[in-house]
Amino acid sequence: MPISALPGPYGIGTMGASARRFIDFLKKAGQTYWQILPIGPTGFGDSPYQSFCSFAGNPYYIDLDDLKEQGLLKKTEYAQEDWGKDETKTDYGLLYQKRFKVLRKAVKRLYKKYPDEVNDFVHKNAFWLDDYALFMAEKDDHEGRSYLEWEDPIRTRDEKTLLKETERLKDDVAFWKGVQYLFFDQMKKMRTYAHDAGVLLIGDIPIYVSPDSSDIWGRPDLFQLDDTLHPKEVAGCPPDGFSADGQLWGNPLYNWKAMKKDDYAWWTQRISYQFSLVDVLRIDHFRGFESYYAIPYGDKTARNGRWKKGPGISFFRKVEKKLGHMNIIAEDLGFLTPEVIKMVKDTGYPGMKVLEFAFDLRDTGSDYLPYKYDHNCVVYCGTHDNETVNGWMKSAPKDFIKAATEYMHLDQKEGYHWGFIRTAYESVSDLAVIQCQDLLGLDNSARFNVPSTTGNNWVWRAEEGALDDALAEKLHHLCHLYGRLPRGADDPDVSVETD
Repeated sequence: MPISALPGPYGIGTMGASARRFIDFLKKAGQTYWQILPIGPTGFGDSPYQSFCSFAGNPYYIDLDDLKEQGLLKKTEYAQEDWGKDETKTDYGLLYQKRFKVLRKAVKRLYKKYPDEVNDFVHKNAFWLDDYALFMAEKDDHEGRSYLEWEDPIRTRDEKTLLKETERLKDDVAFWKGVQYLFFDQMKKMRTYAHDAGVLLIGDIPIYVSPDSSDIWGRPDLFQLDDTLHPKEVAGCPPDGFSADGQLWGNPLYNWKAMKKDDYAWWTQRISYQFSLVDVLRIDHFRGFESYYAIPYGDKTARNGRWKKGPGISFFRKVEKKLGHMNIIAEDLGFLTPEVIKMVKDTGYPGMKVLEFAFDLRDTGSDYLPYKYDHNCVVYCGTHDNETVNGWMKSAPKDFIKAATEYMHLDQKEGYHWGFIRTAYESVSDLAVIQCQDLLGLDNSARFNVPSTTGNNWVWRAEEGALDDALAEKLHHLCHLYGRLPRGADDPDVSVETD
């Protein structure tokens, strides 16, 4: 359940009352994990996987009512605004136009009311926040254009120029730092509320960073760039049975040789920072650490790409040597070679199993069939990149649907989605994660993302009241039936414990 998809009155889901109500629902339903998408500020296409900074938080998730309770906003400053006519869809354009005007008022009061707390946060986070705040201030000053279109002394980070720019744009720089204080203050409060309810957070870390980000602007040496700071090659996926042209993501690739020299310090910092906010971390496109697909910069498709070796298992051993054992989920979907499979196994991290992938009769050796699972995996009906279960049941090939119906004893009267959920729960997988849309039995109008497309992605939101007590009770019963309740959850008077 992405934070953005939570119900609420102000255009997008937030970390305030709607998040607390959702956590209350999870507790009633016997759930012990809440998986969210990446929490960074969204850039091109509103995708959480294309963020302006891999350390920053999304300003849109800051709850306005909670700011009012802190004395940082007045209700009249935001409640009467038009945040969109459809509360089941996020209008990112509208948010971009209006949200920051409201947040500027809150940040102005923040510096007056909590100066010591803000200054302490700014000092502790200077390693990423200084670059990010100046990057966003410059972006506003350049009318949103990519940093590659800025004047050379700024684009190439001339030291004297940056000092002058920091002074010239000091008010905007301070604003962006204040916004991040507000985000992380609410994020940590939300996590504490979840822990008190016995719920752990599963975060998500994109393997790549956005081509227009403070990460690349601040540390161009860590990426495969030419003398003009443009990528030499970019990321994507090769052509396959689903896409004749492959997937052209366009993200700059890492300079793994440079990163290896300091034992992957940037990555270690990035992962460590995420674990200060969440309890488990799903790493997207995990196979890219073994080998990655490199496409010539400027190509219009992924056809001309080639595979190149990544850092492999040594990367994870170096990082774990610094951070200790990490609760990581390996997103090991897609084209997997024996080398990738071995790397995942050697890390010891659980991989992912997707039930919607299990019934392709052309792949008789499918590892997604539940009888082939071992305990160390995470099973999903589908992910944010897939159709909803009920959408899949309408669009999949007839022989796939026939096989799924027979295998899972699907019943249209009960709802196909409940058959999928039951199958996930009764599997031996240590963890089962269900999309909220599937829990609600929605069709593809509620699909969250169609990869390699732009337009109607990342916008779905749950209706207010859809996650009710009756649904919580049904889910709780299934958890009890298949031994997935946390200790003490059978007795509502006993607090939930988690390992």
